[in-house]
Amino acid sequence: MGGAGVLLLLLAGAGVGVAWRPPKGKCPLSCSCSKDSALCEGSPDLPESFSPTLLSLSLVRTGVTQLKAGSFLRVPTLHLLLFTSNSFSVIEDDAFAGLSHLQYLFIEDNEIGSISKNALRGLRSLTHLSLANNNLETLPRFLFRGLETLTHVDLRGNPFQCDCRVLWLLQWMPAVNASVGTGACAGPTALAHRQLRHLDPKTFKCRAIELSWFQMVGESALGVESFSYQGEPHVVLAQPFAGRCLILTWDYSLQRFRPEEELSAPSVVSCKPLVLGPRLFMLAARLWGGSQLWARPSPGLRLAPTQALAPRRLLRPNDAELLWLDGRPCFVVADASKAGSTTLLCQDGPGFYPRQSLHAWHRDTDAEALELDGRPHLLLASASQRPVLFHWLGGRFERRTDIPEAEDVYATRHFQAGGDVFLCLTRYIGDSMVMRWDGSMFRPLQQLPSRGAHVFQPLLIARDQLAILGSDFAFSQVFRFEPDKGLLEPLQELGPPALVAPRAFAPITLAGRRFLFAACFKGPTQIYQHHELDLSA
Repeated sequence: MGGAGVLLLLLAGAGVGVAWRPPKGKCPLSCSCSKDSALCEGSPDLPESFSPTLLSLSLVRTGVTQLKAGSFLRVPTLHLLLFTSNSFSVIEDDAFAGLSHLQYLFIEDNEIGSISKNALRGLRSLTHLSLANNNLETLPRFLFRGLETLTHVDLRGNPFQCDCRVLWLLQWMPAVNASVGTGACAGPTALAHRQLRHLDPKTFKCRAIELSWFQMVGESALGVESFSYQGEPHVVLAQPFAGRCLILTWDYSLQRFRPEEELSAPSVVSCKPLVLGPRLFMLAARLWGGSQLWARPSPGLRLAPTQALAPRRLLRPNDAELLWLDGRPCFVVADASKAGSTTLLCQDGPGFYPRQSLHAWHRDTDAEALELDGRPHLLLASASQRPVLFHWLGGRFERRTDIPEAEDVYATRHFQAGGDVFLCLTRYIGDSMVMRWDGSMFRPLQQLPSRGAHVFQPLLIARDQLAILGSDFAFSQVFRFEPDKGLLEPLQELGPPALVAPRAFAPITLAGRRFLFAACFKGPTQIYQHHELDLSA
């Protein structure tokens, strides 16, 4: 005898009648009734035909195909309700509304199409619930929310698909003060016949992300940087063809990014912001000389040029980075000319002045500041040799090592994950690479096809460590770092619209939303919004 049958005998002993003698004129023809109970087989007219004081109701092989909202409002005194061998296409929200005294609900051996997430709402006295043997592959999230009095739940005999849709159930079972019978998984194949209670919720990957197009900024750009000034997020674009550094801010009324200020900077390749309290500085690195420092002494003023930067050393800048050395802000500008040299500029009084020339004659294309072993380091990529790693020692950068197996590297960017330091190396021809620091050297970890790439940039957006591999000839690829594997895994392509010769990416968070800027050399700058998707919902 099933669990429901045993319980019916117990209820009979307790006086909740199972002696089926129909009161004259008070029971449908397909039912057997006593004063307090009804057992129906066939197609009764529900629930109008029953006494409003009925305590138990059993429905077996009835013609009822769906339980609509409020189906039992006319029998509010029910303590027990049983359905066996029925075919419900759906159990709607609030199907059991009004049954505030119901303690035992058995829905067993039925062919149920679906259960709405609020089907059990309002059953505040329910102690025993059985959904056994109903051919259910999943249950809606929060189905049992509000059922605080539950002591026994039976879900056995259902062919559950143990994918993200059951994650909430696995998390609910150890938290509820009730015994739960769950049975085994019917799928997927890897989990078939595994008991649900033996599954570890931590192994389920049920959170997905996507980047969807949001807005376009018309002019092309070589660089993009995000920064916060006076508590407000900003973005600055280096736009060489427009001859300016364009600063954007968020328009809260239009819910869009809009221009706030622009700095005249012909042939600019990098606009690097630095915020020091109320002061804002902007380094504008320009081709053919003429790099400048702009400054805003206090809020309410506009940025103005204040200093020409190393005009005899910075002849053809290609990249600029901000770093802090001995408590002072510094810029390093990578110079790609044969006559100039990569230069470290540090703050001294009101301006930034050359502190050290680095790597002369090597036509540097990129600079990357990072910390290794608790000390500042600098990585320079160039057109003439493998990337070279410098460390800060005795008030200057000294060469430490180069990067093996890394020829023809155009740019380098690093990220940290799980206590390790990883390096993304951009290669225009051949495969771009991921490397990991082993304590003395960067070692190859992963290769990614990247024909036509000028940027392979890691980005941390919310909880997601991403890396974007931009291409001049194909869709830009987004990868996500998977800590379990220690590798970058493909996530999505960016577009449409497709990025045209992307050169830099920058994330920005504002008003509870996360965005990604993509600066393109031969097309407009594109803005994407970062969305999180809960696959267990």
